Amino acid sequence: MPRWVPRAVVVFWLGYIGTLVLRFSFNRLNSLLILLLVSLFVALALEPGVNRMVQRGWKRGTATMAILLGLLVIIIGFLVAMGTIVGKQIADLLSNSETYVNDTVKLINDTFNSHINPASVNEKIADPNGPVQEFINSQQDNVFNLSVAALGGLFQIFSGMLFSFYLVADGPRLRRAICSRLNPERQRRVLDTWELAINKTGGYLYSRALLAVISAFFHWVAFQAIGTPAPIAMAMWVGLVSQFLPVIGTYLAGVLPVLLTFIDSPLKALIALGFIAIYQQVENYLVAPKVTERTLELHPALAFGGALAGGALLGPVGAILALPAVAMVQALVSSLGQRHDVIVDPLTHVEPKRSRKRKQESGWDDPS
Repeated sequence: MPRWVPRAVVVFWLGYIGTLVLRFSFNRLNSLLILLLVSLFVALALEPGVNRMVQRGWKRGTATMAILLGLLVIIIGFLVAMGTIVGKQIADLLSNSETYVNDTVKLINDTFNSHINPASVNEKIADPNGPVQEFINSQQDNVFNLSVAALGGLFQIFSGMLFSFYLVADGPRLRRAICSRLNPERQRRVLDTWELAINKTGGYLYSRALLAVISAFFHWVAFQAIGTPAPIAMAMWVGLVSQFLPVIGTYLAGVLPVLLTFIDSPLKALIALGFIAIYQQVENYLVAPKVTERTLELHPALAFGGALAGGALLGPVGAILALPAVAMVQALVSSLGQRHDVIVDPLTHVEPKRSRKRKQESGWDDPS
């Protein structure tokens, strides 16, 4: 037997066992890895704000803690408000189901010239052996599981913020530890890349947050005037979801306020839907270009493709994290390589726009 055969057999089995151990460890640590990834992007987003507070005399740990506590208060307040509003609407719908059914059936009969009997519909809903009551009874068993899941979600939020705190508060020390292993040239390259990632990721998320605040304000005014239930909570919902979920975020965000308004008045729901659609167009052409002028604007194709890829890899969390990740990669790619003058040709002719400056800054438009 050749001498290399026993070694090959040993290497094969060690590789096989190592692959099994790695796969088992990844499956067990999957949630932890996602939590660390979320914490990393939160740390990158908080770094610019912390640096500004440090320049004004704050201690780095205190500044990081202040920003994280503010973020935690906003998240918990938003979740509590949304949960309270949805719970009240569900309770109101169940207690006044007969009135809502009569109004809905009347609207359907008047609109489509149908002859549905509302009494028979209410009897089917109230039937203890009917599908509606069976569904309601089946959901009562999930209350405990939902409470446990909510506690688990809060624990993950606290854990992620703890990781983010250490990444930001000890950021200089971490970067010194990394640079101490590299020569001066590579140190400069690492620090430049790190700074670019912080500026672009933080700038992108801050611009999204500002757009969310603007969107929430105008939707609050509209919902208050229309008479939508819980206008403040619904406006916050629309503002956050529409800005941090690409392409489909606006449509998903508008479903909840339109549905709650439809329960009260179908006409008001139609008005709310029209306002959401009109505001989205106004934001795309007037508000967003001004807000993102000094930050990185993502190309729509990259945003949509990155969200699909992130959702396929990590689910809903991956779809949200894909946006700052793609923004950072786009900034890094746009800063690499040498640029040349583009020859004059009909295929490369671009009409001048007001947003040309921000396109040049993001690297998607060539100044030539």
